[in-house]
Order: sequence, then C-alpha cells, then structure tokens
Amino acid sequence: MGISVNNVSKNFGNFQAVDQISVEIKTGALVALLGPSGSGKSTLLRLIAGLELPDSGKIYLTGRDATYQSVQDRKIGFVFQHYALFKHLTIRQNIAFGLEINKQPKNRIKNRVEELLELVQLHGLGDRYPSQLSGGQRQRMALARALAVEPQVLLLDEPFGALDAKVRKDLRSWLRHLHDTVHVTTVFVTHDQEEAMEVSDELVVMNQGRVEQVGSASELYDNPATPFVMSFIGPVNVLPSSAPIFRRSGYRPEHPDVFLRPHDVQIELTSENDTSVAIVNRVIHLGWEIQVELALEGDYTFTVNLTREEFNRLHLKSGQRVHVKPKEVKSFAPQYVEA
Repeated sequence: MGISVNNVSKNFGNFQAVDQISVEIKTGALVALLGPSGSGKSTLLRLIAGLELPDSGKIYLTGRDATYQSVQDRKIGFVFQHYALFKHLTIRQNIAFGLEINKQPKNRIKNRVEELLELVQLHGLGDRYPSQLSGGQRQRMALARALAVEPQVLLLDEPFGALDAKVRKDLRSWLRHLHDTVHVTTVFVTHDQEEAMEVSDELVVMNQGRVEQVGSASELYDNPATPFVMSFIGPVNVLPSSAPIFRRSGYRPEHPDVFLRPHDVQIELTSENDTSVAIVNRVIHLGWEIQVELALEGDYTFTVNLTREEFNRLHLKSGQRVHVKPKEVKSFAPQYVEA
C-alpha cells in the first residue's frame, strides 16, 4: 500500500480540521483530495507530508509507520500552489538543489537535471530564471524539482490554482501523462471537480474534516453516497418530493428532497400521461450545450441541459409552455448529526 491513513484527527485550537479520517491510497495511484474550502483536504495533505503532526491516529507510507517521522525521512516530493522556487537560482540550479543537499555526485546531478528538463518540456530553458518563465512553465519546473530526488510519494497542494483557465486545462493533461510516465504515488488537493475527475484514478471527497466518499469519477457521479457528494460532483437540482414533476411521472421518492441532474430531464412539446407542464424562463447558450431554466406549477424552478441537437429539435424560447418528466432521480435518507 502506498499511503495508509488510519483514524487520523487534527485540531487547531477549538477547530477540528480533520476528524478521524481513514484513507487507503494504492502504490502508483494518482488520487485527488476534493472538497470545498475548509473541508480539511490541505491539512490532510500536510499531515501525510509531515508538515503537521496528528493529534491521534497513524500514517503509513509504503508500509512504514511515518506518523512522527521527520519531513526529510519520508522521501516525499511536495509542490506548493505558489511554487516556492528560489528566484536567484536558474531552472537547472532549482531542480538540482535537492540532489546537492543529498550530496549526490556531480555527474549524477547533471544527468538527472537534463533528464527532468526533457520530461517536463523545459529543455533548452535551463539557464533561465523563474521570473523569465510563464506560470505554466514555473509549475512544471516546481514538479521537476520535487521529482529530482526520486520521491516515493508526490504531494501537490492546489497545483494549478494560480493559473488561468486555459493553462490549467493544458496542465491537467500534462500531469496525467507525466504520472503515467513516472508512476509515483501522487496525491493532489483541489476544489475543482472537473480537474479532479479529469486527472485522477480515484477521488477522496471531503467535507467538514471528514471523508464523504472514495471512488472513481464515474462511481461518485453515478452512485453518490450522500447528498453532499451528489451536490458537489456535478450540477444538480434539488426539489421537494411534492413537486408536480414527480407526482405525474410515477416516481415516488422516499425522502423529502429529490436530486435531479440537469441532463436527466426530458422535455417534450406535447403532453403525455406522465409529463408535467413547465414554462421556459430563460435559455442560456453555453457553446457546446444549452441550459434551459424552467418553472413548474407552485413556483418550483430548475435547470435542464440539452445538446445542441436536442435544442434545435425543440426550438425553445422564453415564455414557451413545454412538458417535462424526469429520466432518473435520487433521494437520500435524512442524515442525523450527533450533538
């Protein structure tokens, strides 16, 4: 097993950042810690790195108890959101830094640096300084420096958070390709659902210091274990079970709140036995898909995502009367929290 976190808790004063978390991460996997701000994901990453010590529980790295091991002894590469590069050193010198601290032979250092420059697509830029690089290049340089010492585990804290959308998108594909090349057990923190789903083998969804669910992107999207996971992984409408769309369709939700994905609604122009009347409030063109805001009797509003082909077939306009029914719904038993 690459990383094993067993019943780990961490408090900062009266604030419980991590609450009895247990997670298993396989050797060679690329795993995302996903959750909103304050969910405990960065704290968990720092606990794995040894930058914070747990109040209780155990952390094992590659089978070794590393709970109270020093940062240096954990053989971990850590990449911060803002890179933490040495501004006065060239790219080559930045990448070589960890190897020089470990007193590696000069020939070994030189060869390893050139190998990494090639790997992270910075070949020919080794004599430049960080200030002469773009944000994406600086991030790749930070990853090369972390990989230089051949870590057993690579940890990334919001690695693309400081970059614009286009660069983030490009670096996601690059990181996935890099991981498939080096096969280092990798854990990265993000609050971006699309980023986590695109890059990782497995996602650990966190909320309020606890793990809500662990699984692949498809498992979490198709079979969410909790209302939070359903709401956080992909867009969703939440409607009361008494809404007309459920009464007419034949669905009989067991619980008060019903979760309905925007693509799980069928819109028709003519009435059928199992459809409900809705009014088109607004049509939003998002390029590759169309978002339609609808209103049901009783002032219930929700959104539906259509492909361009579906939209062109329906020719929807604001104020138009349509007929709708759900294709799939989910409801969850109320969750009771101990006082």
